Amino acid sequence: MARPSIYSRSPARAAGPAPAPAAPPAAASVASPPLASDSPEPARATLRQRLLRHERWLWAAGLVLAMVAAGWPAWTAQVLRPPSLEQIDAALRESIAKEPLQSVGLAAYQAILPSVVRVVGEPPAAASAPGKKLAKSGKPVVPAPESDDADPHEGRSVGTGVVIVDKGLILTNLHVVDGAAKITVTFADGSQSEARVVNLMPENDLAVLQALTIPDDLHAATMRSTSGLAPGEAVMAVGFPFGIGPSASQGVVSGLKREFRSPEGRRILTNLIQFDAAANPGNSGGPLITMDGHVVGIVTAIMNPNDQRTFIGIGFAVPIENAAAGAGLPPF
Repeated sequence: MARPSIYSRSPARAAGPAPAPAAPPAAASVASPPLASDSPEPARATLRQRLLRHERWLWAAGLVLAMVAAGWPAWTAQVLRPPSLEQIDAALRESIAKEPLQSVGLAAYQAILPSVVRVVGEPPAAASAPGKKLAKSGKPVVPAPESDDADPHEGRSVGTGVVIVDKGLILTNLHVVDGAAKITVTFADGSQSEARVVNLMPENDLAVLQALTIPDDLHAATMRSTSGLAPGEAVMAVGFPFGIGPSASQGVVSGLKREFRSPEGRRILTNLIQFDAAANPGNSGGPLITMDGHVVGIVTAIMNPNDQRTFIGIGFAVPIENAAAGAGLPPF
């Protein structure tokens, strides 16, 4: 007897390879919470600990870097050798050739020149004969032999003066203006002015003049105390020897506190500066200056044992302290 067919409850499938078993459903991915070690706060703490652990090394490295940065220009600069004597000599010669050094004497002369004036004493008409002057009493007198500043051709005396106050106050020798009926001064700029005597110092053979007309750019000389003056120090006499000038002659201080007596013994001057810078008739009343251009004395006499009116190497000047006192200036 035939068996009945057995049928499955599932629907019939087409013939073919069996399908692969279905994969189990994927589990939903759930983000796991971060571990405690992955949080930022512990990471920062760890970095801080590492920095603290190596703090000394970091400071040392920073200091080295700073030193390197500071000294880098010097390290990279080219090291120059000191110049040799030949190079120094050549450089000096080249510099002097371009700009020659000014001599000390020239600087002193230029400093005093604006203050030097030419002084001319005109005699009265009645006493215009050579070598004669009138005293204040009106009687004719013969100039002191030490002055010898009379102009033999015109009967007038020619000397020098120096401006000590820019208002026109001038120092000169008394024997240059003694008995003059008219005094004329010529300034460095060529302008002329009549002057009058405002003070006399016969004991020092000095006179103070006041110019009646003053140039606009009149310069007063700078005066220096003689307390530091010593024999051997360079000095210069500036004036109008024989009316020629202004002329300059340079020498040294030969001595201090000298005394001078005129050949006839009519005048004795004391506490004088002896110098050997050339001075001749006409230099009287001019400034004796140091190499910085400062006035230390007023040229007043020369040693002249003969009648040749020439300089033999010994001149005398009144210290500027005496002259300044007579002009009413405060002491140094």
